[in-house]
Amino acid sequence: MHRSAPRLSRILACAAVPVMLVAVGCSSDSDSDSKKNAGSSSSGTPSAKPTEPAVEAAKFDDLPDPCTSVTKKTIKDLVPGAKKENGTAGRSNDLSVRSSCSWNGLDDKGVDGSQYRWLDVGFTRFDSDQSLGSGAKRATAEYTKQVTKAKASEGAEKVAAEPTAGIGEEATTITYGLSKTDEDFAYATVVARTGNVVVTLTYNGAGYAGAKTPSSTSIVKGAEKAAKEAVAAVADTADAKVTPPAKGGSEDSGKGGEKDGAKASAKGGDSDSPKSTKPKAKSS
Repeated sequence: MHRSAPRLSRILACAAVPVMLVAVGCSSDSDSDSKKNAGSSSSGTPSAKPTEPAVEAAKFDDLPDPCTSVTKKTIKDLVPGAKKENGTAGRSNDLSVRSSCSWNGLDDKGVDGSQYRWLDVGFTRFDSDQSLGSGAKRATAEYTKQVTKAKASEGAEKVAAEPTAGIGEEATTITYGLSKTDEDFAYATVVARTGNVVVTLTYNGAGYAGAKTPSSTSIVKGAEKAAKEAVAAVADTADAKVTPPAKGGSEDSGKGGEKDGAKASAKGGDSDSPKSTKPKAKSS
């Protein structure tokens, strides 16, 4: 009787072991499933993408009429004897994005030969774009491109470039000499940026029939004067759009002027590659 009691205890103890193993196994499976479910839940949640900051709005949404961007008085002073006082507008698919105008003339009233002059002005405007950047940033890239282009003008001699204060937000004046039509020409190109608009103005001249070539100083002075007026015209155009028209029908006349300017631009030549007509030298 005393020997059978311990034996019974050992049997009961062994019988309890599988029960504990089963409980442990269930607990392990349960923990594993919980971890899987937790992992599945976290991986299924999409991560939020950071929002890109909006680009700065463009300052100007239109361009001035290029043929009135330089005053008639300045045209008369810089291009005496101009063939067309109102200028020749360049072709453009959209005058609010790109426009240009040019003037040329031969002043043969002098006793010591004739003086030839050419002036052209071009505007390029850039809109702000989320993928391309702000209008000002895009215009800055174009400004740099135009300065480089002017400095690399084919056949140019004694090229010099200097920053120019007082014309837009940034400006550069490029000067050089060029020989064509058997005459020596003095050139000055002013590239300026105001907001999201780039203004490129070129002024050049030569003496014919024994007349002297104009000085680089006088050509630079004329080019910078005209460039200031062209840059100011950009802001004036923007101001005119937000200023209420005066009474008396000025609003209608303004609209008519815009239509006439658009028609003139469609008929004009391509100012990107202006071709000067060789003036006839005055007989001595």
